[in-house]
Amino acid sequence: MLGIDVKKENNHIVITWQLTKVEIPISDIEGISLDNTCAGEEKNAIRIGTPFATTDRVVIKTKKETYILFTTNPNAIVNKIHSYQ
Repeated sequence: MLGIDVKKENNHIVITWQLTKVEIPISDIEGISLDNTCAGEEKNAIRIGTPFATTDRVVIKTKKETYILFTTNPNAIVNKIHSYQ
């Protein structure tokens, strides 16, 4: 799969993209939102995906980190993560 893949393994959300694999404990997730800025508002966020002008951004805030996912299908990712919580 060329895009970002999100799945649940045990009590973690696992995000994979190319050679990147990020595991986020579900209990650490504090919020999920969309970001309308070009590169994301959070300067220290971990960015996953290719930031094109036509991509949308999904922001996952956790207790320790903020993740920005660059995707063309933000609703599917948000809905999938919500279904795992």
